[in-house]
Parts: sequence; structure tokens; C-alpha cells
Amino acid sequence: MLEFKQISHLDSVLTNPATRTLRANDLLGRWLNTNRETTGIAECNIERQGERFMISLVGVGSKGPIEWPRVEGKLLANLDEEGGQRAVAVSATFEFSFMKSETYIRLNRGVLVVVFYNTFLDNSSRANYVTREFFSRSA
Repeated sequence: MLEFKQISHLDSVLTNPATRTLRANDLLGRWLNTNRETTGIAECNIERQGERFMISLVGVGSKGPIEWPRVEGKLLANLDEEGGQRAVAVSATFEFSFMKSETYIRLNRGVLVVVFYNTFLDNSSRANYVTREFFSRSA
């Protein structure tokens, strides 16, 4: 039997909109992939505009950087025990004509972790896949 979290189970930091937004500020900034040889995403930028969190990514292409569309992220409670249930995560969906990428972004011990769920929409017979990349804050 599965037990689902109820809002009453969450730390009050995550249920109060003001504190939740302040915790999300830890995610803000320019982040660079820790793997300089990546063939995926080289850079992740997270900005705050009022109550909105905007996410932009820069991919690695054979002819140079590939700017992904800028999208609005949605705040989520991050229930990992290492965060002490006081952290937040952000989800964002990037849509292209050929692919949809659902992303989940969180901090883990100072490292930005981005999980990508990629689904191909172009009938190219490419396999859908999940991948994870790690980013450090840009100086």
C-alpha cells in the first residue's frame, strides 16, 4: 500500500508561500555543467521575475551553442531527506517540434541536479530517454 504525502506532513517552510519562494532563491543564477565534455546541456540559467521563475538552457551543438526556449518553472516541494524537507525544486517543460523535455531541477549539497525526461514527437524511431546532468554555480 502506498502512502501519499499530505500538505500537513510537509515542513511549514514549504507550505508558506513567502518562505517557499525565499528557499527557491537558492536555485537562482547561472550554472555550468560540471562535465566540460558534455554533449548535452552546457549551461542552466534560473531567474526570478516577481513570483515567476524563468528557466533557460544552453545545449551543446556541433556548430556551437544551442539556445533552448526560455520557459516558466513551477515550484515543487523537494522531499528528499538530505534537504530536510525544507528545500524546493523547480519543474519546467521545454517543447520543440521534434521533442518534449520535462525537467526537474533541485539542489543537492550545493550541486544543481537537472533530470531530463525526453520524449521524441517526430516519428523518427529514436528512443525516449531519461538523463541527469550536474551543474556548479558560475563564478
